[in-house]
Amino acid sequence: MRILVCNDDGIDAPGLKLLEEVARRLSDDVWVVAPDGKRTAASASITIGRPLTMRHLGDNRYSCSGTPADCVVTAMTWVFKEGRKPDLVLAGINDGRNAAEDIVYSGTLGIAREATFWGIPAIGFSRVKNPDAKPEDADFLAGFIRGLWQEREAWAIEGHWLSVNLPVHLPAPVVQPRIGRDKIGTTAQVISEEESNTTLIIPRGRAHATTSGDENDWIDRGYVCLNRLNWFGEARVRKELLEGLAR
Repeated sequence: MRILVCNDDGIDAPGLKLLEEVARRLSDDVWVVAPDGKRTAASASITIGRPLTMRHLGDNRYSCSGTPADCVVTAMTWVFKEGRKPDLVLAGINDGRNAAEDIVYSGTLGIAREATFWGIPAIGFSRVKNPDAKPEDADFLAGFIRGLWQEREAWAIEGHWLSVNLPVHLPAPVVQPRIGRDKIGTTAQVISEEESNTTLIIPRGRAHATTSGDENDWIDRGYVCLNRLNWFGEARVRKELLEGLAR
């Protein structure tokens, strides 16, 4: 099995190191393409018509000057241009949970979405800040991914990917939560004002709003949260509306 590992926290991030270790327990054909720096909230944006720099770091490892999703695009169009494409894409492990609206903002999940555009099953992993990280976590995650891979026909359908949020402690039971609401970027701080120019910063962090049964609720209760997401944005309107607009 050929596995591609990417992230949005950068090539030197601890979460990427752990996920790479986990991948190597599952396969001896592991490749890593990750941004050359942190790319938080990059979503699924890609770089078109502008140069990208790929740096070969040895041992099937590359850094990319672009976005998290660029790491998938450059892998498919350049790294694997002459060879077999990956069988599985693993993204993360993100430094912080990706819940609620983060499923759209997240660069980690943008990687997974991009992988599905290439017809490749993908899993995005995120974990709470300051987890109780232990060497044994890799054992749990390797078994978790192995189980998902063996049962991939149950989830890896076209245009779908998995988002997995990990709690403070592992191992942990697994639940499929309701997607909640916990908006990031709700305030702006003025850094400077000069003539017609105002410089703002949107602070990091969020309220961690939660209601019973959503991702934040289950994560805080110590569960692994698994959601299957898709990129199909269509929600058809009633025929009567279209007929009214045509008058």
